[in-house]
Amino acid sequence: MADDAGLPALLCSEQFGSGEARGCRAAADGSLQWEGFPDSVSPDYLPYQLWDSVQAFASSLSGSLATHAVLLGIGVGNAKATVSAATATWLVKDSTGMLGRIIFAWWKGSKLDCNAKQWRLFADILNDVAMFLEIMAPVYPICFTMTVSTSNLAKCIVSVAGGATRAALTVHQARRNNMADVSAKDSSQETLVNLAGLLVSLLMLPLVSGFPGFSFGCFFFLTALHIYANYRAVRALVMETLNEGRLRLVLKHYLQRGEVLDPTTANRMEPLWTGFWPTPSLSLGVPLHRLVSSVFELQQLVEGHQEPYLLCWDQSRNQVQVVLNQKADPKTVLRAATHGLMLGALQGDGPLPAELEELRNHVQAGPKKETWVIVKETHQVLDMLFPKFLKGLQDAGWKTEKHQLEVDEWRATWLLSPEKKVL
Repeated sequence: MADDAGLPALLCSEQFGSGEARGCRAAADGSLQWEGFPDSVSPDYLPYQLWDSVQAFASSLSGSLATHAVLLGIGVGNAKATVSAATATWLVKDSTGMLGRIIFAWWKGSKLDCNAKQWRLFADILNDVAMFLEIMAPVYPICFTMTVSTSNLAKCIVSVAGGATRAALTVHQARRNNMADVSAKDSSQETLVNLAGLLVSLLMLPLVSGFPGFSFGCFFFLTALHIYANYRAVRALVMETLNEGRLRLVLKHYLQRGEVLDPTTANRMEPLWTGFWPTPSLSLGVPLHRLVSSVFELQQLVEGHQEPYLLCWDQSRNQVQVVLNQKADPKTVLRAATHGLMLGALQGDGPLPAELEELRNHVQAGPKKETWVIVKETHQVLDMLFPKFLKGLQDAGWKTEKHQLEVDEWRATWLLSPEKKVL
């Protein structure tokens, strides 16, 4: 039985004193799910928020030192400084940041969801770089305007990347259709931490003022703490959806050992420092006109494809490009990505299933077979392998009904190959 919202009916409820009552529902596995914390958020919520509070506190103190340096550089307290010069510097700084915000959002905005953890860490490290530039700005007065403008440009990129990834992580952590509640509490927590940082800054700044060496020492200590806390916070996250990095790890382990890694293990192994750089080995949702220029090439590309996608493999560069059909669903995208990464495994090392090992021998022996023939043969292997792999993903706790793979919006239609029965 379910209520009007499509959720299981309430089994019972409880309350403490005159507080608000909370209900309890039955989960799919038979366990009880109580409304409110901790059942309303993901299991990684608490460790992430603890480390996030530490990094926010350290960043708040570092920001106070940076602001103090910028104000000194602009001329606060200097009788020779003019209001017009300070205003001009401030306007140049702000306009540079606004321009950078627009360009970065256009350039990388659609990619932030795919690697939210990596971009989150990148944003915080870039923020430290920006504050370091502000600390150094008064040391070289001749380059002051350029330095603070560069710093503000970096901070605006941080604002876009940090805000977008924070939203993505909130979606991950909200488990009871309570994204607004989780976001509001996260904002309140950050405000509280920043308030504590402000109060400590009021005590700290008079101590470091006039002692540049001590100020630099405090800044580097706080920066180290900030980076470490950010790393621990991001490492604590356990994303149950697959992006390219996590799929690559899980598939490699499955092909070599026949086991599917669970989300906790795979997230622990996922690289955090390089994941935000573009990887040209797999491109999903590319335009059809990029791959074919003749009827013969189109026929070659379509032949042997039993799924609503077309895959082109460049062996020399180990690059896979995938054209998606209009009817391609998340499962199709996941299969296409698995197909592309499996082709890449043919040029790597390590044990593979017998059917793939034979294909790898052909690939590494030389161009005895045309690429489209190998792609056709891997389709046949994938017909047997992918259903087992998909079930293994679901049994291990991965959410396969959605994904975080980077997919472009190009879609195409084409005449079906003779063998194709169902699109």
